[in-house]
Amino acid sequence: MTTDVETKITESEWEVMRVVWTLKRVTSKEIITILQDKKDWKPATTKTFIGRLVKKGMLNTEASGKRYLYTAAINEEETLKNLITGFFDNICTKEVGKTIGNLISEATLSVDDIILLERILEEKKKDAVEEVKCNCAPGQCRCKNYHCMKHN
Repeated sequence: MTTDVETKITESEWEVMRVVWTLKRVTSKEIITILQDKKDWKPATTKTFIGRLVKKGMLNTEASGKRYLYTAAINEEETLKNLITGFFDNICTKEVGKTIGNLISEATLSVDDIILLERILEEKKKDAVEEVKCNCAPGQCRCKNYHCMKHN
């Protein structure tokens, strides 16, 4: 599966992609049924989101008699990884640790999840730096505010 497609999608389009990623090959009727139960969407609403995802290159279509089968044109794991990486690219590098901490504190986690996170953190300690350097331009974050004040 390729990821050389536009991967900026709305929350509603994510709902459709989650169904397709889970079921692998799915009809619009199956997507509609699942999302009608979850989101109370009308069939036309779901079809609109399917159409947008096809147009963006995120869904493949295959004719099967009078219906179409949809498959993901992008890999779920890669897409989520790109989304997270893109998110972290948009915040000060000094804020990444705190942001991850906030995400963890808000998430419902299993004991196994916590064990996995502890293992990952132990590995990260080996490469940890004393201080993360800010990557922002003056005026983009609080840690460089003094630069803006010097120019006034």
